Amino acid sequence: MTMVRAWVPACVLAAGAALAPFLVPLTAQNPSSSAPATPLPWAYPVNPPPQPEAQPAAPDTAEHRLPGSARAFTRKQVTDFFNPPDWYPDDHPAMPQIVAHGRSPEVRACGYCHLPNGQGRTENASLAGLPAAYIVQQMADYRNGLRQSSEPKMGPPANMLALAKAATEEEARSAAQYFSKLNYKPWVRVVETKMVPKTRVEGWILVAEKDAGQEPIGMRIVETPEDHERFELRDSMSGFIAYVPLGSVKKGEALANTGGSGKTLRCSICHGQGLKGLGNVPFLAGRSPSYLVRQLYDIKTGNRRGEWSPLMREAVAKLTTEDMIELAAYAASLTP
Repeated sequence: MTMVRAWVPACVLAAGAALAPFLVPLTAQNPSSSAPATPLPWAYPVNPPPQPEAQPAAPDTAEHRLPGSARAFTRKQVTDFFNPPDWYPDDHPAMPQIVAHGRSPEVRACGYCHLPNGQGRTENASLAGLPAAYIVQQMADYRNGLRQSSEPKMGPPANMLALAKAATEEEARSAAQYFSKLNYKPWVRVVETKMVPKTRVEGWILVAEKDAGQEPIGMRIVETPEDHERFELRDSMSGFIAYVPLGSVKKGEALANTGGSGKTLRCSICHGQGLKGLGNVPFLAGRSPSYLVRQLYDIKTGNRRGEWSPLMREAVAKLTTEDMIELAAYAASLTP
């Protein structure tokens, strides 16, 4: 197993999942057995149908703590859509109302999914450091039905679509201005490998199966929390590990920097040197590779067709799934 441009904090792990079915359409909660196969299921994880428990687990009422935080939260508090845990309040400026608490009952707190410091998670977007105008435009695209997921059964994109329709323009601007002023920190450790831990889908993410062994990676990206327990506690200081196929980073670098003899365009033309962003165009460096693949795929299939999407259509038209994986692996391996 060869590590590629790896970075991970000493306490790299990840917090909070337990996404309840709030705002998720019925089809997202209980996928029909007759539904078409999920496109790129490793990039669009869909929860399996719930199974009845032989013996329901006793509620966890204990207070939990994290290294480096003086705070304590119960599981119930951790999964409160309108008061998400802020383990490290000194790590970011004061949050506006919409980020810290949302607006019950329609708009959950932005900080619940995207975390108080905007680092985000594999099932949604990292917002820290994105241009405010870009975030506002994405909210408008969601609201106007121009940005949808290629996998409607995946809960978080469905939630975002409903939330954006309910949020006011002022709420969107307030959140955008807050997140745009934050610094995005290295968050994903990219590892090239032939073999990966066996995983299952839980809470719309891939979770490593304990003591289940390994399997060939094939042509996919397997992105999972460094530490699932801290992920479930919504630890905003803990990141992710992304397993990618051997050689994919180097191939992605060549494709991004040359355009692959007409297969695509040089990414830096729009996304800037080192893919660190340019003007209102978002940065790609260090972002979740499974998230990046979803965006490339959504644009190619026409499910993401907002105001700025036409600029990407030419770039993605000829890309194969392998190309998308390589580009995403390369981008994720870069320092933000």
